[in-house]
Amino acid sequence: MHGVITTGQPAEACPPRFLQLAGHPLRWRLLRELACSDRRVGELCERAAQRQSLVSYHLRRLREGGLVSARRSLADGRDIYYVLELTRCGEMLAGAGAALHPGLASAVGSPDAGDRGWDTARVLFLCTGNSARSQMAEALSYGMVRAASAGSHPKALHPNAMRAMRARGIDVSGWHSKHLAEFTGERFDYVISLCDRVREVCPEFPGAPQAIHWSVRDPAGEAGTDDETLPSFERTAAELETRIAFLLAAMRRANDHEKVTQDA
Repeated sequence: MHGVITTGQPAEACPPRFLQLAGHPLRWRLLRELACSDRRVGELCERAAQRQSLVSYHLRRLREGGLVSARRSLADGRDIYYVLELTRCGEMLAGAGAALHPGLASAVGSPDAGDRGWDTARVLFLCTGNSARSQMAEALSYGMVRAASAGSHPKALHPNAMRAMRARGIDVSGWHSKHLAEFTGERFDYVISLCDRVREVCPEFPGAPQAIHWSVRDPAGEAGTDDETLPSFERTAAELETRIAFLLAAMRRANDHEKVTQDA
């Protein structure tokens, strides 16, 4: 007779924290909206068709649970952008699965390292200076999608952006900054703004690409020498790696679903 599979722990009376937080209909709606793009509270109120006081309350619950974080806008300091903490969500979701059955522990979590988008997809990354964030995002997704980057007010590529990429085996020393006007007539599948300021001035692109906003701090704006500010560039690169990995996984699954639908 086969043994009985158990979790090794007594049955919990309450569901795991992730389910308690995400199981509320409005909180689930907010999480779904933030999975698409970083958003301000007014945008979330409009999309959820709920009053601000109620949305703010549930955002606070999600922040307390570690599923969402908040960042003050660099474009308007009175605004706050809310960000979905994808890695934390994956960890808590995996924990919730394990609490139900140990075999579910590895069924969810971070994207597989082999996850790719599809190499015909065109993605444009934008920030103000095109000197750090958008260039690093382009470099980190190079070869997995057809990526490009530009800025509204281009500056020379920052030495620390080169150093952060070199640490990841990517040489961008010969790259140069571009103005977003160079791309306004081109078609993209995704246009991703990494800067709150550039989001406000982002032009419309042909073909109605999916617009995504990631409110990423500007490491080039940090005070100090290059050696002193390098850790900020490393943190930015790590954040971009995580976001891009989840994006590529979503793109791959969307593409697979489209193929299945076409073949049906």
